[in-house]
Amino acid sequence: MTNTQSIPVDGQRVHYVRAGQGPAVVLLHGSGSSLEGFERVAALLAVSHDVIRPDLPGFGRTGPRPDRDYRVRTYASTIARFMTALGVPRFAVAGNSLGGNIAWNLALDAPERVDALVLINATGYPEKTLPAGLRLARNPLLRPLLRRWLPRGATARGLREAVGTNTAIVDDAMVDRVHALTGLPGNRSAFVDFANTDQPDRSAEIPKISVPTLVLRSAAVDGQHFARDIPGAQERVHPGGGHLLPEEDPDWVAAAIREFLR
Repeated sequence: MTNTQSIPVDGQRVHYVRAGQGPAVVLLHGSGSSLEGFERVAALLAVSHDVIRPDLPGFGRTGPRPDRDYRVRTYASTIARFMTALGVPRFAVAGNSLGGNIAWNLALDAPERVDALVLINATGYPEKTLPAGLRLARNPLLRPLLRRWLPRGATARGLREAVGTNTAIVDDAMVDRVHALTGLPGNRSAFVDFANTDQPDRSAEIPKISVPTLVLRSAAVDGQHFARDIPGAQERVHPGGGHLLPEEDPDWVAAAIREFLR
């Protein structure tokens, strides 16, 4: 597994990988994922940027928050404090899925910190369809079981459901990696807590986002209107991608980000 560093933020050690030199860009993974989700994108961006990838609280090696607060705005303020702890006052932020939701909340709440915003199949509009894992974790009969146990086959099914035409990326190595990281102590319980957290709807505030924004969206991903609602936003649509675009087509994602940040 990837060697990470860690730094104390909000009462826990946030694990991260940092590489490259240049303007800072932080990459935020989605729910049920980890910093590995951006591994190839990070390697491509590190040629020109200082690339920082944290494992978000509740996921990966960072593990559960002591206060069990998994609201998106709390995540956004944690990332702001994480970047302060690293001594990085300003940065671009790119996020996939939940990571994108955190990224745009951060751009709303701390615009003085965010130089640019990249939303990759980001969430945050109420009409978003829920992935199977979140639906299961909201089932009151399954919740106690899911806190302790999840079969590897369910991890594999969830990953296959999340990708588009490039299904070959969901190989044994990917399933093993995701299954091992979600199985670290406390992570399954944290995922259930996250899935059952009431997330206030801030979508009416999205038009107030004032930082330069790039929207990267897979054609098959529904119900998101960032390009319509954020003033001056640029949008690129990937024809065959699914939800895990940074892993499905990292070259396309990295090239789009690098051109946007130029």
